[in-house]
Amino acid sequence: MIRISLDLMGGDFGPEVVVPGAAKALDRHPDITFVMYGQKERCEAVLAKYPKLREKSVFHECEVAISMDEKPSQALRRGRYVSSMWRSIEAVKTGDADVVVSAGNTGALMAMAKFCLRTMANIERPAIAAIWPTLRGESIVLDVGATIGADAQQLLDFALMGGAMARALFEIERPTVGLLNVGVEEIKGQEEVKDAGRLIREANLESLEYYGFVEGDDIGKGTVDVVVTEGFSGNIALKAAEGTAKQIGAYLRAAMSRTLLARIGYVLAKGAFDLLREKLDPSKVNGGVFLGLNGIVIKSHGGANAEAFAAAVDVGYDMAKNGLTQKIENDLKRYHAKRLPPIGPEAA
Repeated sequence: MIRISLDLMGGDFGPEVVVPGAAKALDRHPDITFVMYGQKERCEAVLAKYPKLREKSVFHECEVAISMDEKPSQALRRGRYVSSMWRSIEAVKTGDADVVVSAGNTGALMAMAKFCLRTMANIERPAIAAIWPTLRGESIVLDVGATIGADAQQLLDFALMGGAMARALFEIERPTVGLLNVGVEEIKGQEEVKDAGRLIREANLESLEYYGFVEGDDIGKGTVDVVVTEGFSGNIALKAAEGTAKQIGAYLRAAMSRTLLARIGYVLAKGAFDLLREKLDPSKVNGGVFLGLNGIVIKSHGGANAEAFAAAVDVGYDMAKNGLTQKIENDLKRYHAKRLPPIGPEAA
């Protein structure tokens, strides 16, 4: 049984999307149970429409809801210990849930998750990892916005955590990892990125295969299983990709409705266009994973619909089922054990 904690008040639509999304996820994974947190009157009215979900859920009333435009510091002061967001995270800390899923304010969610769960030993900064559709299938890109900038050691930590996530999500024994750079040549890029490449190569990590530098177009190609970058560049890449997908969709809709011949062509090629629309649908890959914390936290898009929120729950389910936290901890221990100087008679 996988126990999933839900912040019912998170996102642009709150329980009106989160509850039906959870119901869809339950249909796909009958071994889920939910622990839910939210404002009673609003949430109970929606839950009543999903009796099967209600039977597999425990609901806890929380009068405080964190708004989407609230500053992280303000959210912490106002919502610590009492908000639906905090209490859904706390359920992971206390062992009442295996993973938490929220569509709430990203900054507030990260601040509360760091404060409540704390970062893992030897991790300076957590990262947000996104699942990215590619020509080969899917890849993982991190960091996509947790923090701005990263030094070489932090980028190596991201590589370790991203590799562990790839093993948990894709069931790959030794995923390939690349560092996002302005070129593939070793002399190009910022010093932090070049130093990170040297560190990863010299570490000779058993848990991943270091590919080298990759460029922006390699993300969509699926050149590697995991693309590592710092949060500023990663967030820009993510938003640019989402915007491009919407732009292509708008171009296609305009082109297909322009003339009678184009409309006839659309009808004849409807199957191909449906497949393209599915590939471009952001709801199919919803769910960012906060890595580096003592617990699994999944961030859904704030504007997600029910199907997209269900996809975020699916990600949380897979991460918990495949032991993401334990995989990261094991990889970090192996790496840092290599770095420690020998002790005892061997050191003499």
